[in-house]
Amino acid sequence: MIKMQVKYQERYSRVELLARNLLGFFYIVLPHTFILSFLAIWSQIISFISFFVILFTGRYPESFFEFNVQYLRWNWRVNARIFNLCDGYPAFGLDAQDEYTVFEVEYPQQFDRVHALIKFLFGWLYCVLPHAFILMFRGIATQVLVFIGFWAILFTGECPQFIHDFNVGTMRWSTRLNLYLMFMTDQYPPFSGKELGGNTASNVLDMPVEK
Repeated sequence: MIKMQVKYQERYSRVELLARNLLGFFYIVLPHTFILSFLAIWSQIISFISFFVILFTGRYPESFFEFNVQYLRWNWRVNARIFNLCDGYPAFGLDAQDEYTVFEVEYPQQFDRVHALIKFLFGWLYCVLPHAFILMFRGIATQVLVFIGFWAILFTGECPQFIHDFNVGTMRWSTRLNLYLMFMTDQYPPFSGKELGGNTASNVLDMPVEK
């Protein structure tokens, strides 16, 4: 089970919006990315180690798995602010809580060893290339919608639902790709940004399901 959601707010703070877009690089992007860059190095190391553990045991070291979930969760809440998807300052720390975002990845008890080996050898070909090609264009569309959403919030205090859903979907799509390449799931990432499974808006923080 994987949950990746950002709460849709009925009203957004114009003051926070302006602060994020004028000064966010200094007080959000720089401090968070500085720390996350070091965590990213460790995440890559333990993902590499985990591949060999899976290859020989069929299991992902649980402590390594939890670290990567926490690392991705931190990225998730920072990106939610960068894309103007929610108000509030993203908390520092691997164990930090956030009222506007949800990021949960269930720990699988067993992994397919052959799948892991195929992913390690050919994942760039059958997974990275097709997804990166589509995400390149989707990323451009997302940036356009972030720009439109900024002006919508500035003048109305509201973000159009379709902009919020589309941009959350872009984050979700990209993160699912990372989960697969980090050997944290055997499920091939779908070519979609929609929430998977039966997790609906009413389940967590009254969040809407992406259309």
